[in-house]
Amino acid sequence: MKNDPSDADLLSAYRGGDDAALERILARYAPAVRRFGLKMCRDPEEAADVLQDTLLAAARGMREFRGASSLSTWLYTIARSFCIKHRRRAAPTVEIDSSADVASTDAHDEAVASHEIGVALERAIGALLPEQREVLLLRDVEGLSAPEVAQVLGTSVDAVKSRLHRARVAVREQLAPLLIESPLPATPACPEVVPMLSRYLEGEIGEAECAEMHAHVAACPRCRAECDSLRKVLALCKRSARDGEVREDVQRVVREAIRQLEAQR
Repeated sequence: MKNDPSDADLLSAYRGGDDAALERILARYAPAVRRFGLKMCRDPEEAADVLQDTLLAAARGMREFRGASSLSTWLYTIARSFCIKHRRRAAPTVEIDSSADVASTDAHDEAVASHEIGVALERAIGALLPEQREVLLLRDVEGLSAPEVAQVLGTSVDAVKSRLHRARVAVREQLAPLLIESPLPATPACPEVVPMLSRYLEGEIGEAECAEMHAHVAACPRCRAECDSLRKVLALCKRSARDGEVREDVQRVVREAIRQLEAQR
């Protein structure tokens, strides 16, 4: 909402003694942390633990946060550390009910197709290697910039982009049968257009190469369909980061983190 205070305003209020400002900060980012934990851990109970651990750690350290990174970057860094801890001690991955995070179906074909694509997206993301999955989630679902993702992961921007391109290609390949009605055969002149488009979107392609790619895609129905399918995948990723209202179960975790912090003072 337009009148919502900024993160900086809330941090200033909290440091000035307004404890309610801390709860507002945690509530603002709790849905994204929960979403990240759920998609990384692939288990609702593990994700709930990650959310609670992250919010409590953030509540404890909020007064010392000095803004060397954005607040969201700092929180994702904390959440990722707990995801790694849970992953190291976890049993074999439990497949989550992907339908819980996509639109429910009804009798209409369009709704059924949308549900099917949503489930396929969740499965494709879940099938990625963890180092590729976290990059895709942070960059394409949560909307962090490549430098911000690099800061969360403690790696280089080049490494982030390399993992991101591989992740995008893999997810698009899984969803292609649902997004392209009649795949056309490749021709000898067809480049690897999907990774090329991914690189283009990350600003890694020069003007000459960019112009050549655009010219080929404009003249090639197959490559145009492949590019369109990648754009649809990225739009689906972005759409999966639904803000909306903070769910009651997430609100309870926020309140519990505040309660534990107050008990430790």
